[in-house]
Amino acid sequence: MLVYCNTRSIQENLTPCYAIDGKTDPKEWGEVPEDSRYDEKWDAGTCDFTADGYRLPTEAEWEWAARGGESYTYAGSDDVDEVAWYEGNTNETGTRDVKSKMANAYGLYDMSGNVNEWCWDWYDSSISSDTPSSGPASGNGCCWRSGSWDYNAYGVQVADRGGGGYSFPENRGCLLGFRLVRSSIK
Repeated sequence: MLVYCNTRSIQENLTPCYAIDGKTDPKEWGEVPEDSRYDEKWDAGTCDFTADGYRLPTEAEWEWAARGGESYTYAGSDDVDEVAWYEGNTNETGTRDVKSKMANAYGLYDMSGNVNEWCWDWYDSSISSDTPSSGPASGNGCCWRSGSWDYNAYGVQVADRGGGGYSFPENRGCLLGFRLVRSSIK
């Protein structure tokens, strides 16, 4: 994801957000490790939140966007079926087309359900009001939010941290996706 974000940023003449070994051009990073749990160089990658390029949202940013300035249980409604694809309406048969449910007040679709969405932060089960908005400095894996098409209604609530909520970045599967953001710099 970091390679994709920086490559797209460079192609669009934006300032890349991610650095590996102090370098922002993915061509200078070397091979993406097959198992990042044991790669100190990639684990020490940094994000410049002041850059205007593409990046993953932090967990706090993801939740802010999902809430859409409202206090619903799900992203845009208290009725899960209006806004989310989850096991109750997919019969656990896979993802659905984006924008086929209602958006939240910010006009964002599928912030509850469909696929888990990767966040930049390391996962820490002890998130509290003292945790910085950029997330913990280390953890057991990278966190995700949203819940997916095979989660129950509880698991796709905005406040839920994704049924465990983390994995190693090299993991791929039909339950995982990502949503890119750009920082608003004025």
